[in-house]
Amino acid sequence: MDLSRYIINVPDFPEKGIQFKDITPLIGDAKAFKYTIDQMAAFAKAQGADLIVGPDARGFIFGTPVSYALDLGFIPVRKPGKLPRKVLQESYDLEYGSNTLAVHEEDIKPGQNIFIIDDLLATGGTLKATINLIEKLGGNVVGCAFLIELDFLGGRELLGNIPILSLLHY
Repeated sequence: MDLSRYIINVPDFPEKGIQFKDITPLIGDAKAFKYTIDQMAAFAKAQGADLIVGPDARGFIFGTPVSYALDLGFIPVRKPGKLPRKVLQESYDLEYGSNTLAVHEEDIKPGQNIFIIDDLLATGGTLKATINLIEKLGGNVVGCAFLIELDFLGGRELLGNIPILSLLHY
């Protein structure tokens, strides 16, 4: 399936010079969305995932249906102030700013095989921060899946030998 037909390029959003990839047509189309989830789920299963983790907020869109399809739990990695219990936090840089992510300390157990799902791999800042949180809690990152990878930003280079599935490359 040609998923690129479901992505709309929006220039100068959220800032001038950024070419935003709008995924809402894809998630609004049942067949394209199902195909995407099926591809991510097959890859996560092949990596031996015990638990799916998705960064705030579009990682939730793809991560929760994958966790459901594989009968695995889902752990959200949130922006600051969104989680009510004791959290571990990690700051990182974006292609147009910086942010912090947090996860409940007891949600990831030492030795668990964690699979990360998000919509986009760009500079790798969000993903690297998520990996750092997981590893600090003793989890093993066994793979990652993305709908889109912006190859020219080099985010993959930060991840070493972690298996990565990206369904679209720009």
